[in-house]
Amino acid sequence: MDDLYARGTEFIRSSRKILIFTGAGLSTDSGIPDFRSPGGVWEKYDPSDFYFQNFISSETSREKYWEMSTEMYETIRDAKPNRAHMFIRKLEDMGKLSAIVTQNIDHLHHKAGNSPDKIIELHGTAVTVSCLSCKKPYDRDEIQERIGSGIKAPSCDDCGGILKPDTVSFGQAMPEEEMHRAMTCAGESDLCIVLGSSLVVYPAASVPIQAAREGAPLIIINRDPTPHDPQADLVIHDSVSETLEQMLKPF
Repeated sequence: MDDLYARGTEFIRSSRKILIFTGAGLSTDSGIPDFRSPGGVWEKYDPSDFYFQNFISSETSREKYWEMSTEMYETIRDAKPNRAHMFIRKLEDMGKLSAIVTQNIDHLHHKAGNSPDKIIELHGTAVTVSCLSCKKPYDRDEIQERIGSGIKAPSCDDCGGILKPDTVSFGQAMPEEEMHRAMTCAGESDLCIVLGSSLVVYPAASVPIQAAREGAPLIIINRDPTPHDPQADLVIHDSVSETLEQMLKPF
């Protein structure tokens, strides 16, 4: 394993535009379960209940969505960045970080102190809410207070439109600007490190693959194998936090 860590260190040492791609496995050490793992959200709820079309067309679906989302948000709200998040922050402090492209909605890269302009949230964020009609933004805690008072599916104060957390639901279009920025960063990077992602959710998973196609070395650090391990220059199936700690020790 030491040889693998050393190879990772050398990749980092020789790079100046590192693209970090993060998935749910990065945040498990912060107490946020992977949706698909035992104890995750999809063990309790059926994902098909939360397709975007159902959300906008059915009051019952919206109520069920907000019940699920509230349960998840309370965990996210109280979560703190773990060692892996802080090691990513260290890469930025070293001047080596090009961007963080994340599938996570937990806002932990922001809490870790990374520059907001370097964070690209492909699946949105759970910490804010918007009206789907007039786009009025709301603080999530304000909306949670309404739900706590008994409102099961909150609506917009200004236009009466449907309120929804600023996350990307099944069947909802990916944010075009964020995808464009992510793919641009992939093309410009000189190293891509995947952290805690199974690389099975598309189109997000196409970002590190694009970086590799453009010639950037690809490192995948994930507890379990991914479909793209054969394309990587270095694969480590172990703790993300422990692996990053060992790779960054010399710096």
